[in-house]
Amino acid sequence: MGALQDIPVAAPRTAPVFDTQARARFAASYPETPHKLHHRLGLNPLLELEGLAQLAGKLPDTSIEFNRADLPIGVDGKPDPTGLSIEDTIRRIASSNSWAVLKNVEQVPEYEGLLLELLNELRGEIEAKTGAMMRPQGFIFISSPDAVTPYHFDPEHNILLQLAGSKVMTQFPAGDARFAPDAVHESYHSGGARELVWKDSFRQHGREFAIGPGEAVFVPVMAPHFVRNGHERSISLSITWRSDWSFAEADARGFNRMVRKLGLQPAAPGRWPAPNGGKAIAYRALRKLGLTR
Repeated sequence: MGALQDIPVAAPRTAPVFDTQARARFAASYPETPHKLHHRLGLNPLLELEGLAQLAGKLPDTSIEFNRADLPIGVDGKPDPTGLSIEDTIRRIASSNSWAVLKNVEQVPEYEGLLLELLNELRGEIEAKTGAMMRPQGFIFISSPDAVTPYHFDPEHNILLQLAGSKVMTQFPAGDARFAPDAVHESYHSGGARELVWKDSFRQHGREFAIGPGEAVFVPVMAPHFVRNGHERSISLSITWRSDWSFAEADARGFNRMVRKLGLQPAAPGRWPAPNGGKAIAYRALRKLGLTR
């Protein structure tokens, strides 16, 4: 990673990003119910296109993903690149027909400070439900008009804050094997892809969340979803964290993968507040012995 002195600095904030009403709504819905929230983050130099292009130049290649944006909801494998550099992709996002994500932006101190500031506003509500807030991570999405983020799931508790432009996220029930089969969960937790197989019959079961600047949407752990941008370029910030529960769910999936290899049909892990402790402990013991490959 190069020198950080040219990363812009955000102005100090005088009011919380999540007001009392937003925090109350989050507390009532977390961790299993998707919902919209209002926020007061707004764009600042760290989150403008030039600041994000500079950030991309500081991050390792493993923390950058970008590709063309005119995609179907379901994809088979990673989409094709556009031929532009990540910096040019971001600076020309309004016309480059691209989708980009900067991952783990907390690797850069200024962005780590922003991420932790936001999560600390919600720490009390989070830890009252799912215990200690673990592994905070930030992801910034920069998308061309009408870009599509294909159907997939993610292992974190996640709030997506819309900063510029608009998008519609369509979510599907987490833990429902109709939309993400158990074997696909197990494959993901052993290093497989997060992209899911899309069927048009799913659409009637999805719940749409339209968000613009000042709005956010909460995404439960492993809730399948896809995103379609509006007709302008878009900037979004995803603030994520893990919990004991989310790690136990993941390790229970790993245990099930091993059992399934024996020809058995294991029961899926329970959704929160099911602890999934037995399978998780067994899998962790096997992993420590090097027997989980």
